Amino acid sequence: MRILQLHNFYKMAGGEDVVVRAEKNLLEAHGNAVALLDVDNDAIASKFSQAMTAVTAIYSHASKERVLQEINRFGPDIVHVHNFFPLLSPSVYDACREARVPVVQTLHNFRLFCANSFFYRDGKVCEDCMGKFFPTPAVVHTCYRDSRIGSAVVGTMQTVHRIRGTWRDRVDCYIALTDFARNKFIEAGLPANKITVKPNFVSVDPGCGEGQGDYALFVGRLSPEKGLDTLLAAWETLGDRIGLKIIGDGPLAPTVEEAATRIPGVEWMGRQSQDQLQSLMKNAQVLIFPSVWYETFGLVVIEAYAAGVPVIASNLGTMSLLIDPGRTGLLFRAGDPQDLQERIEWILSHPLEVKKMRQEARKEFESKYTADLNYQQLLNIYELALA
Repeated sequence: MRILQLHNFYKMAGGEDVVVRAEKNLLEAHGNAVALLDVDNDAIASKFSQAMTAVTAIYSHASKERVLQEINRFGPDIVHVHNFFPLLSPSVYDACREARVPVVQTLHNFRLFCANSFFYRDGKVCEDCMGKFFPTPAVVHTCYRDSRIGSAVVGTMQTVHRIRGTWRDRVDCYIALTDFARNKFIEAGLPANKITVKPNFVSVDPGCGEGQGDYALFVGRLSPEKGLDTLLAAWETLGDRIGLKIIGDGPLAPTVEEAATRIPGVEWMGRQSQDQLQSLMKNAQVLIFPSVWYETFGLVVIEAYAAGVPVIASNLGTMSLLIDPGRTGLLFRAGDPQDLQERIEWILSHPLEVKKMRQEARKEFESKYTADLNYQQLLNIYELALA
């Protein structure tokens, strides 16, 4: 099969970017021909570029022509769209329709219905724009990059393409990453019969670790929706009973760096290579996943499972489905540092149960999140789109 991937990479690499490359490698390893047409947000530098992006985010004729040219050159059986925002724009769907090539779209975030893509504002879940003709609350609250103009542009894109039927008619099959995300997209207006659930996967099996390190681990973007304030507040009361290694970068890096100098046991390690991350993961006693937004998946959770590491996560959205409490990890009340602290203390005082959790976490990975399983699921979706 010949697959053309379309993706707008972010300035700061995240889970979406990892998944795009992993799926490309997976497909090629099974003998498929894959071309990646990508753009990068690093191109948005000057004020002029930002102004032009605001216009083209709604509909980019240049991107449409570029995609048509690539379709003519490569001759794909399927076009798989990962992220079109902001540089590619929804015009890419029109290009595929004109070329009569089926489209699969992975729903990595909630951008089609939420200006900031998270359903999150002011420290809590927000669905104020759901069901509205135009997402006025997003503009009022400057949800996209603290900009009324930027939020209005995103809102205009959402409204125009809902009216045009872009989301309804120009995508043959959507991929949601969990049942929770699928239900949320149906609630927001996507056709239920077009949404299939396929989780992400771990491309390289790290093997099961032993958890010999005296620390818990956080891995992710250092930003408010990831629940870092809850995480750090929990460690302020834990003292040095267990260390906390924080891996990642982002806008809250200065806050985390300061906390590491003040709170016993907290260490900020910045970005790490994949090999270093795997080693740290395999030796961790537990992974902490304290997000305060729904999350469409949580790649780091299944990376922990692959290494046999149980997960303590907030009981919100997707996390409540990925974690089986008492078997693969524990859940705590989102945004509640005291409840998180109690779950960590349970881990520390129940070594035999935690050993069993490690085994069950690894089984969960092997039964749901391997590359081989994911390849067959992806192939089935492509065949569905081609039918």
